[in-house]
Amino acid sequence: MENVKVFLENVWHIKIINSVIILLLSIVIYRGVIYFFNKSEEKNKSKIFKSNKGKTYIKLIRNLTRYVFIIITILILLQANGINVSSVLAGVGILGAVFGLAIQDWLKDIIRGSSIISDNYFSVGDIIKYKNIEGKVLLIGLKTTKIQDLKTNNIISIANRNIEEVEIVSKYIYIKIPMPYEVSIERAEKTIEEIIEIIKNNNNVNDCRYLGVNELADSSIQYLLEINCTQQYKFQVKRDALRVILQVLEDKNIEVPYRKITIYNND
Repeated sequence: MENVKVFLENVWHIKIINSVIILLLSIVIYRGVIYFFNKSEEKNKSKIFKSNKGKTYIKLIRNLTRYVFIIITILILLQANGINVSSVLAGVGILGAVFGLAIQDWLKDIIRGSSIISDNYFSVGDIIKYKNIEGKVLLIGLKTTKIQDLKTNNIISIANRNIEEVEIVSKYIYIKIPMPYEVSIERAEKTIEEIIEIIKNNNNVNDCRYLGVNELADSSIQYLLEINCTQQYKFQVKRDALRVILQVLEDKNIEVPYRKITIYNND
């Protein structure tokens, strides 16, 4: 009996040692693959690697590599510890329905994540809108997409299954310039030309153009500008443009119309 106990302890110790060796080898091989991948990326000067889509594919491949190594390592550990991997894999078919219900959201995330890449819906570096948040795409993973809020710089994770709620943010900003009816169209449009020239000097502005009279409001004529700008800085571009508009109107002695309330005293 004592000999059996000693034998079992020796076997258990051997299994532990083998498991540790397998884990260490797996980590070393994984780091070696990532190191080789990083070096290849550094040496390759192709535009494909530098583009937003290329960066997205690279990050996705890294995530896939990590998951593949984890799965393979687990299977090898099971086999090394006397568990028949073939039987385990066969049992997956029986438990597949139950397991599928438990991980259906996880599977949806992976499928949607793959669709984002294959359909080129958006890439790393693009500006997207999710609910009321506009942010820059930092990472597209198998399960989630991470964005940085343009207003707060907060990092937000979006489950890939919610891709239908994501909008691609336009690079165009539309700004109305209100002027009183007393200001002639000729004078108004000359003033707008000055505004456009100043706005174009902004480093984040690609182009700015006057689209014409947009609306005949109750107390003003609304003139419309279209600004083509870098998406990441569109909020700041809009703030800068509004300041330019106010400054030029002030210099031209053109009052910005606003709603006035008249109060009559019956006394």
